Order: sequence, then structure tokens, then C-alpha cells
Amino acid sequence: MIDDRVSKIIKPAVLAAKAYHVPDSSGLIKLDAMENPYSWPEEIKIEWSQQLQQAELNRYPDASLSELRSKLTQALNLPEKTAMMFGNGSDELIQIILMALNKTSNVVMAPEPSFVMYRLLSSMMELDFVGVPLNEDFSLNLPAMLESIAKTRPAVIFIAWPNNPTGNAFEQDSLEEIINAAPGLVVIDEAYHAFAQKSMMSCLHKYPNVLLMRTLSKLGLAGLRLGMLFGASEWISELDKLRLPYNIGSLNQLSANFIVQNISLLEQQAERIRDDREKLYDRLSNIAGVEAWKSEANFILFRVSNPGADKVHKELIKQNILIKNLQGAHPLLENCLRVTVGTPEENELFLSTLNSILLSS
Repeated sequence: MIDDRVSKIIKPAVLAAKAYHVPDSSGLIKLDAMENPYSWPEEIKIEWSQQLQQAELNRYPDASLSELRSKLTQALNLPEKTAMMFGNGSDELIQIILMALNKTSNVVMAPEPSFVMYRLLSSMMELDFVGVPLNEDFSLNLPAMLESIAKTRPAVIFIAWPNNPTGNAFEQDSLEEIINAAPGLVVIDEAYHAFAQKSMMSCLHKYPNVLLMRTLSKLGLAGLRLGMLFGASEWISELDKLRLPYNIGSLNQLSANFIVQNISLLEQQAERIRDDREKLYDRLSNIAGVEAWKSEANFILFRVSNPGADKVHKELIKQNILIKNLQGAHPLLENCLRVTVGTPEENELFLSTLNSILLSS
């Protein structure tokens, strides 16, 4: 029987896993996925479409991404001798790092709750994942991290900075203590760099065991799926052996080359989102029955005690508003939800609808 073959051939870690679920958002105000709510001006779209006409789709894309590599080196003012690698989103880069691990050094660590892919991909690859709980206020439990590092000797530590789904950026001094204590690699995931306006890029030349990861998804190019990994060439050259040939298509490369030259547009949108984030936080914090946490990302984590996260999430969907329900994701996230910063109109509708739901409960 086919079922027998599946159970015999597919490894147990995959059989036991659940696929990453992306809910249907058709017809809904989408505030669940940390996307930039703003599109490009028409004149920029026209320029972009003209660039795409240069694509020779009968040919394979540039395997080395030489033009984008050059433009990013200049635009990001990278430290001298910094190497870079590109992935089909940050997820692929995380997967490549985990694939490269020596079987005798298979412990992966991250503070939790954090980005679910660190644990999910580790489990799929049958690696030992160690999640170190944050404090109740979602600050980093440094003593627990250091103790766990000394005990388990992780090959890789992933730290999202700012953290997802909590939105806070841990103290840099604490991160440097972790880097100094780590026997292996420390990957700083700066997916929300544009909204925090802080970076550990300078640590790349200071600490040889640090890699820094970024993405264009949160900045406004979620559909592009372009992740970037920066670090010493000794690391990048080995990891690059696992990158599939031509993993970034020609249209994606042309689009990225174009937007790097127009990066000020995305930076202006990020500034607008930062301003709206503060307004959203203030309003959310003043709703009775809501506990919200300050964020340095483009989303806000909040808790509702009555009628609970599941009920609020369902009622919001009935009103065509989709946010992220984190109930059950981690013990620290009991009755927590996460809302992406949308347009002012979307934020206002979300706030008024949430308030109505809580008042009627």
C-alpha cells in the first residue's frame, strides 16, 4: 500500500511534523504577516516594469548575483572583507546553516518564544533544538542562556533582533556576552532592522563566530523572497556550497537591483510605519482588558484575558480582519495576539473593532 511506503521511506521527524500553515486571507484586511501595507507610486512601478523587460528568461539567472552583490556592498556600507550569500528568503538561509552542521555538533539554540522556523527546521533535520525561555516580560534571560550554552555547547545560536513575535530588541551587551560564551556560530537575525534602526553589523569584524541575516520581506518586498547572509568568507564560502544553483531568479535579481537604487522610497515607508506603530501602541494600551508590549518591529504583541485570544481572533475574522493568534504557540504567549502595523485606516478599523469585541464580552 502507498501508506506503508510513505511510513517506511519518509523519516519519522517529517511524519511527526505539521506543515507551516498560512491562513487564507481572501477578502480580509491582512494584519497577520508583518508586511509593509504600502505599494509603490505608479511612476516607480513603470520604471520597475521597464527594468524587468531586460530579463532574458530563456537564460539561467546570474548564479553569483554579481551586480546585486556590488550594489548592496556599497548601499549597506559593509565592513571590509565581509562576504555575503543570498537565499530564497531568510528561511532558505536558516535551512542551509542547519544542513551544514556536523553530526557530532548538532545542538541548535534560541531564546523562546521566537521565530518558529529555528525550531521547525531543526526538528525536520533531526537536530537537537534547545529553546531557552525568555523572562515573563519577554526580556532575555541572560543567566539561563549562559548556563544552557555551557551545558549543551550549541553549534548554532539563533537570535532574532528585534525578536518575533515579541517585538523587543535585547540589550546588545547581553548579546555580546552570548557571542563570547558561544563555542560555535551565532546568527543575528535582523529581519526587522528597518523598524528598529539599530544593527550589529559592526560586530562582524569584531567577532569571527557571528553571521548576520537580513531580508527585504519586511521592508516592503515580501513577494520578492530575498534573504541575505553576511559574515566572514571562511563561513560563507562553506555554506555557499549548499546553496542550490540559480536559487534567485532573474526577475527577482532585476527587481532587487532596481529597488536598491530606490531604497529611499522604502526607508520613507518604514519611517511612516514606525510613526504609526507608536500611535497604534498608545491606542491599544488604552483599551480596557488589553496588555500591549512596546515594539521595535512593524508589529505589536498584546494579550487579552477576556474573552481570550481564540475568541477575539475568531470575532475579528468575522469582521474581515486577520491578525495572528499566538495562543498555544508557547506558554509565555497565553492569550496573546500579534497585529501588524497597517495603514492608518486599517489600524483605526482594527482598534475600533477590537474595542467593540471586548466591550461586548
